[in-house]
Amino acid sequence: MRSFQELLPLYATILDCCSSTKNLRKLKQAHANTIKLGISHKDFIRSKLVASYAACSQMLEASFIFSLTNRQPTFLYNCLIRGFSSLDLFSESLSVFRQMLLASKPIDRHTLPAVLKSCAGLSALRLGSQVHAAVLANGFALDTANSNALITMYSKSGDLGSARKVFDQVPERNSVTWSAMMAGYGMHGDFGEVFVLFEKMLNQGIVPDGLSFTAVLAACSHGGLTDKGREYLEMMEGRFGVRPGLEHYTCMVDMLGRAGQVEEAEALIMRMEVEPDEALWRALLGVCKVHGKVEVAERVADRIYGKKGLIAARS
Repeated sequence: MRSFQELLPLYATILDCCSSTKNLRKLKQAHANTIKLGISHKDFIRSKLVASYAACSQMLEASFIFSLTNRQPTFLYNCLIRGFSSLDLFSESLSVFRQMLLASKPIDRHTLPAVLKSCAGLSALRLGSQVHAAVLANGFALDTANSNALITMYSKSGDLGSARKVFDQVPERNSVTWSAMMAGYGMHGDFGEVFVLFEKMLNQGIVPDGLSFTAVLAACSHGGLTDKGREYLEMMEGRFGVRPGLEHYTCMVDMLGRAGQVEEAEALIMRMEVEPDEALWRALLGVCKVHGKVEVAERVADRIYGKKGLIAARS
């Protein structure tokens, strides 16, 4: 039988693997084994369990094991803050951050992006500005991840001017930086600036990703620019090899629906390479009703409700 000294690093590696792959089933098996082997109470293992459960979005388990852990370093607080934030549990995320400050734990460059995301989710501009001060005070102003989070926080909290100031001061912008700023302008209805930034990004040699195209397609949708939207969708795969996802098709369906091009929206969904979800079908059903497209609505409702589709579409 292996000794504790051999078991601890072995199960630490297994738990790290569960965390990186977000494999909840294997994580629970590994956790059960640590209990059987009598090593689950070791702080080293508990720390790995907290991180792994948080990575798998199991925040109840992560929080409980965290409460049993004697050593609670910054890393573990970061795991909980990020875990709650990723599930849009923004108040819980900020509550952990407050606990961290009360425990006098030092923050690092991984702490504040998730905190800023939570501030953005709650439109907590005042708190977000205070966190911005913490970013500056701790020397993270040049860190791209923190800058990107600040841009999103200010944009979602209604302060587009401050978002642009942060954007202009980022020394090394990546695709996320550009996408965050484009999304900010899109939120505030300045669609022209979205397209200007997209072209500037390309001119600076930054390759756009899925987030970038979500921003420009959303701008096309809300701006009623159907021709431009079609061009960007074609550009995604044809020029940059970015495979459209559900979020991109949703923007297109919304855009075509607003323009009354309901049949084209239906045809687009039918030839999608990804499986449409119920929300996308419901979005199409909604625009069918707006434009009085009964035949399309019946086909869509039949896909959503099955045999009861006709009744649902006409109700």
